[in-house]
Amino acid sequence: MPIPRREFLKTTALGTASLALTPSFNHLLAAPATAGTTERPHRFVFVRKSNGNLPKQFRLPSFSAAEQKMDEEKQAFEVDLAKHELPEWLRALDGHRENMTILHGISMSVSGGGHYSYSGCMGAYKAGRDVLGNVKRATVDFELAKLFPSPFGHVEVSLATPHGREHRTGIVSGYSAPAPKQRNYCYADPMTAHDELFKSVTNVDEVASDNALLDYLHEQESHRLRGLDGAERLKISGQVAALESIRDRNAKVAALGETIRRHLPEIDPVHRNGGRDALMPEKQAAFTDVIVGALAAGLTNVVTYTIDDLGTPITTLPENKTKTSIHAVGHGGDEQALAMRDAIRTHHVKQIHTMVTRLKAVPEGDGSMFDNTTIVYMPETGAGHHSPDTEAPMVVMSGRNSRLDLAGRYVRLPFHGTEGHFTLSNWYTTLLNAYGNPVEHYGDLDLTMQRNRLEQTGPIRRFLTRDARG
Repeated sequence: MPIPRREFLKTTALGTASLALTPSFNHLLAAPATAGTTERPHRFVFVRKSNGNLPKQFRLPSFSAAEQKMDEEKQAFEVDLAKHELPEWLRALDGHRENMTILHGISMSVSGGGHYSYSGCMGAYKAGRDVLGNVKRATVDFELAKLFPSPFGHVEVSLATPHGREHRTGIVSGYSAPAPKQRNYCYADPMTAHDELFKSVTNVDEVASDNALLDYLHEQESHRLRGLDGAERLKISGQVAALESIRDRNAKVAALGETIRRHLPEIDPVHRNGGRDALMPEKQAAFTDVIVGALAAGLTNVVTYTIDDLGTPITTLPENKTKTSIHAVGHGGDEQALAMRDAIRTHHVKQIHTMVTRLKAVPEGDGSMFDNTTIVYMPETGAGHHSPDTEAPMVVMSGRNSRLDLAGRYVRLPFHGTEGHFTLSNWYTTLLNAYGNPVEHYGDLDLTMQRNRLEQTGPIRRFLTRDARG
């Protein structure tokens, strides 16, 4: 069920939902970040999709016979993208191939395949069903957001309709996790995301009303502190501190007023009332506008975008003549199903192209904002509808200031269960190590790698630039 914003604010702040102390509550309402500031932060956008990524659809059509044989046999190798032709569905990014990596060989067995991975694909653990007890750790997007603080911290937007049960609008439960056993909240439609993220310049009256409500709640909670001690006092003190931090962060958002106005996206009125009348390409494009605007305005440095799940309706895609579903596409193995897979990804890639192009147009330092940006387009379950999770092809777009040395290449790593293989946990450890978190290993260990007594901890050091290796 969507949560009316002011009711959400009142119930959480008063403690009836026990969320005033949680990062999921804090980031959504613009609470402070937890680390220091940096002049030019690095930005991350994770675009997660359903139904897996079939490896053969990532194969370069210009491979030599020897390269195609190595790819089919899943042997480790790499080629220069500048010397090859991209698959048709990726060609919107042809002009940015110097920033592109087609990455093969990362396994997702640590998070598991099946229909859904829920929080698991972002946290490198098996989440099972979507229940709080299965949330094992803060997901990697939240960990990266700690390294590059911003007014809203981590932002999650989603076109997911879990199990196809309902049309989701407003503020709803998300898939990323701020901490163990905590559920994130996300924006389920573009207009809600726009109105909440940019309201400091679009709805000054509501901001003033919210601030008045925060003042009132702060006074009430402060009053409750009197005469309390022990655990109850600690709990209420935390809620008072959370209210103070939200007020402080709201003031800092207000100080960004001119920058926010400069990058304020325009959202078509079709997205009002939850966007029930909007076509899927329109929804995707509107969310992209919001994401780019929020990044450019400095409201956030880390975004996770669930661009679809198995329940997301795709009947309004122009290529979908038979009005099939994502779930049916996943089960289909014929040419029609493969063509729909390509069509779905083509629409996804259009959004990534828009992000890259627009961020390249925003000056920053002696270059552009995209110079300090990484976009990861990834499946949530692996290489197919019901996995296999032994590989998970993905596309990475990285700017010239990236601390990852992998741009411009098609890279196939050693296959799962063999010497030199890298898991999703290794990939996330690499991202964290590259950008300031020297964690020895992030995520779960792979059971097959353990049984084969193969090394599997730490980052993928060949992907780290010399500066990032320390």
